[in-house]
Amino acid sequence: MTGDLVRYSQVITAVVLLVMSVELMAASNKPLVTTEVSITQRTPELEQRLTAALHSKGREYKPRTEHLNTDGSPMYVNRLILEDSPYLLQHAHNPVDWYSWGPEAFARAKREDKPIFLSIGYSTCHWCHVMERESFENQAIAGILNRHFIAIKVDREQRPDVDETYMQAVLLTTGRGGWPMSSFLTSEGKPFYGGTYFRPDDFSRMLTQIAALWDRSRPDLLEQANRVAAAVAQAGQRKLQSAEINQSVVRAAVAEVMVGYDELQGGFSPAPKFPQEPILFLLLQAAERTPDPAVMEALTTTLDAMARGGIHDQVGGGFHRYSVDNDWLVPHFEKMLYNQAHLARVYLKAWRLTGEPRFRRVAVQTLDYVLRDMTSDQGGFYSATDADSEGGEGRFFLWTIEQIREVLGKADADLAVELFGMVDRGNFEGSNILHLLVALEEHAEHMGVPVSELNQRLDGMRERLYQAREQRPHMLRDEKIITAWNGMMISSLAMAGDLLRQPKYTEAAKRAASFIWDHNWQQQGELWRVHLSGNSSVAASQEDYAYYAEGLLHLYDTTGDRSWLERAQKVTDAMLQGFWDKANGGFFMGRENSQIAAMGRLRDSGGDAAMPSGNSVALHVLQMLSRRSSNLEYRSKAEATLAAFSGLIKLHPSGYSYMLSAVLDMEQGEITARGYAAMGGVRVEARQLSNSQLEIRVQIPKQWHINSSQPLQQGLIATQLGLVDEARGWELDSIVYPPAETRRLGFQSDPLSLYHGAVNIKASFKRVGDTVPVLPLQLSLQACNDQVCLPPERVPLRLLVQGG
Repeated sequence: MTGDLVRYSQVITAVVLLVMSVELMAASNKPLVTTEVSITQRTPELEQRLTAALHSKGREYKPRTEHLNTDGSPMYVNRLILEDSPYLLQHAHNPVDWYSWGPEAFARAKREDKPIFLSIGYSTCHWCHVMERESFENQAIAGILNRHFIAIKVDREQRPDVDETYMQAVLLTTGRGGWPMSSFLTSEGKPFYGGTYFRPDDFSRMLTQIAALWDRSRPDLLEQANRVAAAVAQAGQRKLQSAEINQSVVRAAVAEVMVGYDELQGGFSPAPKFPQEPILFLLLQAAERTPDPAVMEALTTTLDAMARGGIHDQVGGGFHRYSVDNDWLVPHFEKMLYNQAHLARVYLKAWRLTGEPRFRRVAVQTLDYVLRDMTSDQGGFYSATDADSEGGEGRFFLWTIEQIREVLGKADADLAVELFGMVDRGNFEGSNILHLLVALEEHAEHMGVPVSELNQRLDGMRERLYQAREQRPHMLRDEKIITAWNGMMISSLAMAGDLLRQPKYTEAAKRAASFIWDHNWQQQGELWRVHLSGNSSVAASQEDYAYYAEGLLHLYDTTGDRSWLERAQKVTDAMLQGFWDKANGGFFMGRENSQIAAMGRLRDSGGDAAMPSGNSVALHVLQMLSRRSSNLEYRSKAEATLAAFSGLIKLHPSGYSYMLSAVLDMEQGEITARGYAAMGGVRVEARQLSNSQLEIRVQIPKQWHINSSQPLQQGLIATQLGLVDEARGWELDSIVYPPAETRRLGFQSDPLSLYHGAVNIKASFKRVGDTVPVLPLQLSLQACNDQVCLPPERVPLRLLVQGG
């Protein structure tokens, strides 16, 4: 059906172009229809609301528009002034008579028998700003829109379900998508034409001709709309025959990824290059479980190239969204919270896998950037910063050699110019994007100094450059606090606090988790998606529940505080109740009452894009809870979710990278120094005491026990510490178990040798080969109470060994 849609869309496009050409030829000496700005008659009540909303902004408010009265007040105020989205508020003074997404706009379209123009973007989108300046601020174009269309503006970060639905339509009909997304709909919400950014002349002509087609050839447009709507609805429910997902599928995914590996500059696609964190997560998991030199080289080359490139903010830390070139040099300068959260985890995991300090350093710089520049006073995390500043893209981040010398002085400036590859002519619009020409280790060797000394000097230079840069006009910061993206950040900070043994990261994770719970969790057991300016709004989508629950579980792992586990269970149970697809398994994006009537209730494909999908994260959450709680439904729902997407995974395994990393956790246990047994009741943790000593701490709940290391009866499962079967390059000896307690229990007349409460096991370890600094352990045990014994269990533990 997709091929038919593309062909049919091409026919519609041809009709549009034909009508355009005929009319242009017939009226070659006449301009295109350009009406004056025409705003529909507003009720006095609406006018009062708009005026009150404008006045509430205060005297310091600066309208974002070129259309101002002599007193500086805006000439135009539309309904978007009533919204709490920074993106929608950016358009509140366009001459376009914008509506936000909702029944009011669709009712008017039906009442006036007009098509809908739907524009979707986000506040830090460069090309969204360009189209605003060129078209939505253009009074002639606004006149056409206001006379012939009902115009709706949507913030994709607030309504990912609406964005995903119409992006599916654009992709099906044109084969490509992006933002700003521009779609034309019927009054029922069915799309019949769409695209992304349009130049103003093209956009003006398109509006005029689609308005003409709506009057002259409406049956063709309605037929196209019905076809597209049916295809989107079908895609939202796509499910292939279930397939077995095992290690061979994971290996196929890794092989598929490696086909696209750029051996010269790193990354797994041609330009524009995105970090592709879901792929990096899978490769890290695969390499940690089964070392592969080719995968390790791809990982380290890619992570090093990104860290050295312009995509990495060499002064302030953190990453831009993507690079427009193969060298990772020229970024699209916006910074998104989700990139910071996921890349911090990626570099932390890379450090855990390799022990390389440079990866730890990048992770710390990224986390510190978020804590310094992207954190609200109450602890929530802002969503993004813009690409544009001072009227141009990326100017906030650019430097000339003269500017560097003014800040650093000659000696440090000379080093900076050499390190960051600066040239007089610049490498971007006459200025320089700072990037490291070579690895710091290589440069330190060239200088004849330890890399630690070079890093210390560079840290001082970066701080001075940062303080100087702070004096520049800043780009817009979108201060929406999004539940899902905060969940991502909570996961990263909790992991950092644990691995780096840095309490400040754990405390930041706790503050953010508490903020979301206090402000976005509702008493009836539902989440809000967005918090802005003291108000929470917009019903959360499924990804908000999944990512927040994942963050709470990581926080429970790090702190051992069961209140975080209990909250994670409440959030997950609410996700299951509100979003579970009872017919097919897996999760819908929105609640039943949020569906777009024309195209049904959308379920994401489960595949990963810039972020892991909501279903992928839900699978991680469900498998984590299946190990940390006694609720057996979590395991069954995890298996049903995997089954729902198994056919699609088998067809294109690398597109489901984060879901496959959850599969590895389900089958082989999680890669962590902490594990759980006895349906989550027994908590096991490995800690390094010295360069050759470790300790295993076992917490056993009241009324439960485990057998000692030397049971008194044959057939009982002893508590035993050892290496996993496939462990290479490590030896474990001098294992010291604690004294056991001898007790008689109700089901056993003979005395038993038991452990209960807190149990500490100590051992010596030694690395005997060239291997990664992760010691793979397992603790065998069997948990019982006075009435029942659970099946024997093996708890896998992966201890990051530092020093030695």
